[in-house]
Amino acid sequence: MDIKEARFIVSNTNVEKCPPPNKPEYAFIGRSNVGKSSLINMLTNKKSLAKISGKPGKTRLINHFLINEEWYLVDLPGYGYAKIAKKEREKWEKFLKNYILKRENLYNLFVLIDSRHNPQPIDLEFMEWLGLSQIPFSIVFTKTDKLKPEELDDNIKNYKEKLLETWESVPPLFISSAEKRMGRKEILQYIAKINTSNLEL
Repeated sequence: MDIKEARFIVSNTNVEKCPPPNKPEYAFIGRSNVGKSSLINMLTNKKSLAKISGKPGKTRLINHFLINEEWYLVDLPGYGYAKIAKKEREKWEKFLKNYILKRENLYNLFVLIDSRHNPQPIDLEFMEWLGLSQIPFSIVFTKTDKLKPEELDDNIKNYKEKLLETWESVPPLFISSAEKRMGRKEILQYIAKINTSNLEL
């Protein structure tokens, strides 16, 4: 897939105010500071489409970008960021879950995982909730350039083993590095494949 155009459409916290659900939608989510904005900018070949911040918890809105006039890329707030008031965090989580459960044209949710860390309970719990809610998702390991190849292999193997404790099979996995532009082709091909298969239905 060749991305010729990527433009911002709308930001909000209300699923009812999202664009009409008449195009496929692919959302990106992960713990705060997982490298989500960098990945989105790398995928779209735009240096500042998604705002990058060294400050965790910066994205607090559902951000819609229209790609090639054909499908939406959605930048979702990170989860699990503790340094905001509990009330604010609960409100945040509510509109996030509302979007994930109610958005009928959400074809796939890409869950971003920092490849440098051991499996984190918050990520595993979130994916468990997605599975129980029957939300199609795949996993994108980020910042893989920060590890030696053998370290990366070990971490991904640990993750697969942990997932297989509760899952029958592991969801689709992608290896990415925004800095090295790794994973771009594979993720965009995956999106193109889903779009094509849905057109054929």
